[in-house]
Amino acid sequence: MNMNNIFKFFTPQDKKFHPLFEQAGSNALKIAETLLEMVSTGDAESRKTIFKEIERLEHVGDDITHSIFLELSRNFITPFDREDIHALATAVDDVADYIYGTANRMQMYNMNTINEPIVKIAELLVEMCTDIDKAIKELRSFKNIRVIADACIRINSGENQADYVFTLAVARLFEYETNAIELIKQKEVLQTIEKATDKCEDVANVLETILVKNA
Repeated sequence: MNMNNIFKFFTPQDKKFHPLFEQAGSNALKIAETLLEMVSTGDAESRKTIFKEIERLEHVGDDITHSIFLELSRNFITPFDREDIHALATAVDDVADYIYGTANRMQMYNMNTINEPIVKIAELLVEMCTDIDKAIKELRSFKNIRVIADACIRINSGENQADYVFTLAVARLFEYETNAIELIKQKEVLQTIEKATDKCEDVANVLETILVKNA
């Protein structure tokens, strides 16, 4: 038994950080699914109602992140490195923030038309957040590290796909959109939702760091 395993053997089971991270991962998936619901509906009133739920979930995410930071200040013993706990909490919170930012811009701009690339990136976000949720659940035991590693690979692939969809969509906007105001609206929303996928990749990078140090 190496020193790392000996340390794990004598370290009390974490009952604070893992549940909070699992809540954060679950919440990120919920807010991604709700965004997909929002961009998939053509009804303006339904979109308003769905936006309220996204707003609520973003606040839930903020509360979870605050709780993680509070526990970090109170506890000397943590399940993995303190800087990695901070980085993971921040990265997951950023995903929720940019998803909310996407929905907020759609509402503020009174967007009546949701272009297909926005829907496609929203679908990719759901897939990526599903993998984030799965990977975070595996941090509790590290028994199935392959699940974490594979999830990170898929998240990176999803970000690459989102980047391609975004680049192509912006190019087509400049080529075909003649209404300057509509172009700006669509481009702003595309940039924000694509940034949410970047933040998913940030989560994957932190997870890979934790994996290297603890597996």
